[in-house]
Amino acid sequence: MSKLLLLVSISILMLTHSYAQDEGSSATSKGSFLIEVNTGFGEVSMANTSLIFRYREEGEEWAIGGEGGYFIADDLALKIGLGFSDLGNNDNIAGDLSWKLGAKYYVASKFPVQIDLNGSRRTYGDNPDFDLSTPPVETPDATPLWLGFQAGYAWFVAKNVSIEPGLRYGIGLNDDADNIGSDFAFNIGFNVFFSR
Repeated sequence: MSKLLLLVSISILMLTHSYAQDEGSSATSKGSFLIEVNTGFGEVSMANTSLIFRYREEGEEWAIGGEGGYFIADDLALKIGLGFSDLGNNDNIAGDLSWKLGAKYYVASKFPVQIDLNGSRRTYGDNPDFDLSTPPVETPDATPLWLGFQAGYAWFVAKNVSIEPGLRYGIGLNDDADNIGSDFAFNIGFNVFFSR
């Protein structure tokens, strides 16, 4: 895990030096790009495009993912995200491939608000002790879908690098989403902005 954090840190430093902003433009100007990596706190429940690692009694849980975007207007970016998470032995889940499509708007270039459609393909494992029915029934894969809302604050530590703590809420749009768990999350985003 420490190697992964080192790799992410080096990548962010390289991007900040390689893609400096033009004079007179801001990080959130039209035509800029955004790369975002979040640390997720709270449950690994909604479609996850964050970096998470934790150890529980059931085993290790981890997630890896990221998001990217393009500013179609000043302060308004369209975003996509991908991620993969593994909840270890918890709930007999073998893996979770997640995706996200949305828009992010920076109010006064400091307060990011986001709305997105996010989902995942949750694959269940083959733990024979998990299914208590007799005879055991095969559990089909789940495809939960959420409408997500997020708001926070963008602290620009450099002209094109921000740290963004925020709150996230998801509304389940299908039965699979309603069965999966908590809808609130707190995360900290690390963003790099660059222009062509």
